[in-house]
Amino acid sequence: MAEYNLTPVSVPVVKTKYRTIQTAIPVPESLPYFEKLRRSEPRSMSGQPPVVWDHALGAIVSDKWGNRWIDWSSGVLVTNVGHGHPRIVKALQEAISRPLLATYVFPHEGRAELTDLLRQLAPKPDETTVFLLSTGSEATENCIKLAKTYAMEKHGPAKSVFVSFNNAFHGRTMGAQLAGGMPKAKKWLGTGYPDFVQVPFPDGYKNPDVSFDLFLRTLAERNLPPERIAGVMSESYQGVGPDFFPVDYARKLEAYCREHDIVLIMDEVQSGFGRTGKMFCFEHYGITPDLIACGKGISSSLPLSAVIGRSDIMGWYPPGSMTSTHSASPLAVTAAIANLHVLADEKLVERAARLGEWFMPELHRIQRKYPDVLGCCTGRGLVAGIQVVQPGTRSPNPDLATRINVACMQKGLLMFAPVGVGGECVKISPPLSIEEDALRESLAVFEEAVDEVCGAR
Repeated sequence: MAEYNLTPVSVPVVKTKYRTIQTAIPVPESLPYFEKLRRSEPRSMSGQPPVVWDHALGAIVSDKWGNRWIDWSSGVLVTNVGHGHPRIVKALQEAISRPLLATYVFPHEGRAELTDLLRQLAPKPDETTVFLLSTGSEATENCIKLAKTYAMEKHGPAKSVFVSFNNAFHGRTMGAQLAGGMPKAKKWLGTGYPDFVQVPFPDGYKNPDVSFDLFLRTLAERNLPPERIAGVMSESYQGVGPDFFPVDYARKLEAYCREHDIVLIMDEVQSGFGRTGKMFCFEHYGITPDLIACGKGISSSLPLSAVIGRSDIMGWYPPGSMTSTHSASPLAVTAAIANLHVLADEKLVERAARLGEWFMPELHRIQRKYPDVLGCCTGRGLVAGIQVVQPGTRSPNPDLATRINVACMQKGLLMFAPVGVGGECVKISPPLSIEEDALRESLAVFEEAVDEVCGAR
């Protein structure tokens, strides 16, 4: 993860309709906050650009010293309908004034409404149930638990292996990281977990072989026949890219799982709720997963996640044995209901697809200006990423990626820290509601920053 310099730097003044930079960056008056956080938090929390958020609305993030940034982070792909959407704020205000703030798993009206709304988004609503949770890691962990339970109960204890993909990220809790595909993130787990296996992801760049035969060969080399495999899970797009499945591969994977009664799980925590120009990213592939892990953009605000899946898989556990303290927490549920209505009423899923039609070609054009260090550009709808590499190689270049990130921040364009195996991917994910002229302005700012950093090497 990037280390950001906290020494204030004088930068050119910026004042446009959507951006204002009128102080040194980081703001000198903000430094006591960073010092307080340094004393009170683990250093793992210090990995984002040094901007102290004060308020945010739509696609604009502001500090208390008069600076404004166009947001290309969406709060790590949370605020799909935009920051502080008025309908979400109003719904939350009404809920607080009731008040009903905590319910455990005692029923309330919002829980019934939201689970039904989410069920209707599934490919087969009449065969689907929904389990509400708080975080994406909880959602993926429960997918693992449900897949292994279903397979072992139905077919016996030998069908227990869980397959996922290299470079995958499914969360930071133990089960989520066992299924993850980043060795550095798993060192704390030690060794000795043979039931969790990773195979190459067919991204076409880090792994040029995009054939489904590679999946089959990898399992065969590890002596894993399909009779032993309980579930297969993948992000619908890998967040370190974003890297997408080839359609043919995804469909062959689905057919393989169907043939051998293997639970197919799509992790939509990052990619769901319109981000790619479809409600769920897996819709681009024409497949039907058995379980869908959701989070982030489900509420565009408060912590909430969900597992949406086949009723026969979801129903293995008896009453009271698969619950969560804050499952269907009333405020988060209220935000999610309002969020889903906004997505539909403002046609933001379709809007993401439409904006992506011109936005993605422009990002590809910028990448092609410096192909020796901007290794590839991938994306769909309003999510994209550019891999920043050492000159003439495919090796990560986190220093150059961070310099691009900082140059953008100094000009009034905010992104989260570079992600990926080495922190090399410049990730682009504005709110789906971003005004088109703000998106064009921010694109010009991004190109200016890239030109300054890459052109000056």
